[in-house]
Amino acid sequence: MDNNPSPNYKVVIYNQTYNLRSDHGEEYINELAEYVDKRMNEIARATMTVDSLRVAILSALQIADELYQSRREMKETDDEIAERSGKYAELLDQFLRAEVGESK
Repeated sequence: MDNNPSPNYKVVIYNQTYNLRSDHGEEYINELAEYVDKRMNEIARATMTVDSLRVAILSALQIADELYQSRREMKETDDEIAERSGKYAELLDQFLRAEVGESK
């Protein structure tokens, strides 16, 4: 058991102060908080709502959408890389077989 608790960080999101414990660095935690704060303020302006729960939920949905789109793009890129790698490996194999055949 680790006797050293995670550091405590204070962040402000949508005019509310939160104390967070995290093993991530302060800079990272502040970046995350700033990102959430920015999204919440954008949603609040766009929807003209002051209900912080509604703003938080709509912001969470927007951030989740960004995450899912990024994951989908990464998967598509990974699939394309795997496909191309397979094709290049096949071409290299054909080339090497041709080279061996010519040297005989």
